[in-house]
Amino acid sequence: MQKYLDLISKSYSDYWNYIKQSVLFELNWENYFYGLILISVIVCVLEVLFPWRKNQPFFRKDFWLDTFYMFFNFFILNLIVLIALSNTTAQVFNDVLGVVGLSVSSFQLFDINLFPYWLRIFTFFIIIDFVQWCTHRLLHKYEFLWNFHKVHHSVKQMGFAAHLRYHWMEPVVYKSLKYIPLAIMGGFTAQDVAIVHFFNITIGHLNHANINWDYGFLKYILNNPKMHIWHHAKELPEDRKDGVNFGITLSLWDYLFKTNYIPHSGRDIEIGFEGDEKFPQNFISQELYPLNKK
Repeated sequence: MQKYLDLISKSYSDYWNYIKQSVLFELNWENYFYGLILISVIVCVLEVLFPWRKNQPFFRKDFWLDTFYMFFNFFILNLIVLIALSNTTAQVFNDVLGVVGLSVSSFQLFDINLFPYWLRIFTFFIIIDFVQWCTHRLLHKYEFLWNFHKVHHSVKQMGFAAHLRYHWMEPVVYKSLKYIPLAIMGGFTAQDVAIVHFFNITIGHLNHANINWDYGFLKYILNNPKMHIWHHAKELPEDRKDGVNFGITLSLWDYLFKTNYIPHSGRDIEIGFEGDEKFPQNFISQELYPLNKK
């Protein structure tokens, strides 16, 4: 037990030190703090230069709430829960496997670090994005998970910061399912993760931004604002009630598995979900909402 308590304590201290180093510019390419700010500022400027919904105000509905969510979910939540939980869970999993003479490496199908650099990054990105696409479908399919995901879909005016409005339970689900392919792939470097991370954040911000873009022929590969708006549509056909356009970074999976849906320009469609007028409007109530559901 003491081993786990020490691990939890070290997780908190290490991540707190990481945040301090990030804010004080003591980190370079792995500085997620200023990386997130830079990406947000750039996409925000693009919203001003290339607005899709021209009548939507710059400080749209819930702009500041979403901005708070953005920093809370990426930094404070990690400090409070995710890093310690992730490290402890991994250690417990390794210890349980050790009892039967196994380890995480026992499930390793290949070592991604043996690949050429570009192929390593590409393989890591593709596998992780597909796992996230599958996880996203689960969030819509099962009511228990959907009640958590409603926080993200409670957005009523789309903008870049809406990308990171989500309940704290969502990254727990995503990270748990991503652990499996990571174990299969073997080791990977922090730089690999940072590159993929910043690319995904950029595309995610653009997906939710008020920007009149669809990337031309690349729309069949990359998720985009004109596709993702339909994922947030309040009204969908009966045969699409479980959702559409589940792509996180890539739209490719939706076209492959026939979950794509763009019937016409979605510029002015109502977004949200049935009954969202009764959904809580503040951060604390939204975080507690799924826990109060029977």
